[in-house]
Amino acid sequence: MESLKKPIGLKGHDDKELLKPPPLQKKSGEVDFTTQDPWRILRIQGELVEGFEALSRLPAAIAIFGSARLGPESPYYESCRETARLLAEAGYAIITGGGPGLMAAGNQGAFEVGGTSVGCSIELPDEPVPNEYQTIALRFRYFFARKLMFVKYAVGFLIFPGGFGTLDELFEALTLVQTDKIDHFPIILFGTEYWQPLLDWLKGTVLKAGCISPEDLTLFSVTDDPEAAVAQIKKVTKLNQ
Repeated sequence: MESLKKPIGLKGHDDKELLKPPPLQKKSGEVDFTTQDPWRILRIQGELVEGFEALSRLPAAIAIFGSARLGPESPYYESCRETARLLAEAGYAIITGGGPGLMAAGNQGAFEVGGTSVGCSIELPDEPVPNEYQTIALRFRYFFARKLMFVKYAVGFLIFPGGFGTLDELFEALTLVQTDKIDHFPIILFGTEYWQPLLDWLKGTVLKAGCISPEDLTLFSVTDDPEAAVAQIKKVTKLNQ
């Protein structure tokens, strides 16, 4: 197992500190260099280098996103676990946010069949312990460094029901594909009932207002079937073909 060095400093507040405007200082001698932006750049660089090193030899990987709040009692948990298992058996690595809930389901499905199961967890205040189903466990201070790993090393995104964090990953991926900043990889929403209100809003409000184009609605697909999701990913990425 590979892991990033444990972050130093106030747990879970590195992003917050980085994004603060610089404080006004009466005397330059009062500045603690280790709390200033140039020092943080070195820490960010180290985080990126260690992440790249740990993931650079991964096989084709699928990033799975979903709520940390939906545990084994949710029907989505078993669907996520089964989808990850099928993907791992097909030769894909699985990358999740490394936390509990549906992230754990994704890691568990890959782990149980001997697949490569990556967790990219994040330091947050009061965050639960990362899940146990990881063969490569990374821990990040900064959200943007963590999100870069998903985009750089995944050949597809599988989006299960989730909250703000899941929606953030979904719309970032759609934006990067829409603007041709990354290859047009598969983005699959799992759970028609859950995602339908969002789809209705995109089609009925956002598209109608002219804020997106009709072809933007083809950048993703929706399914309720693990086997269909895996078949679509295999077709687009051409793994084992």
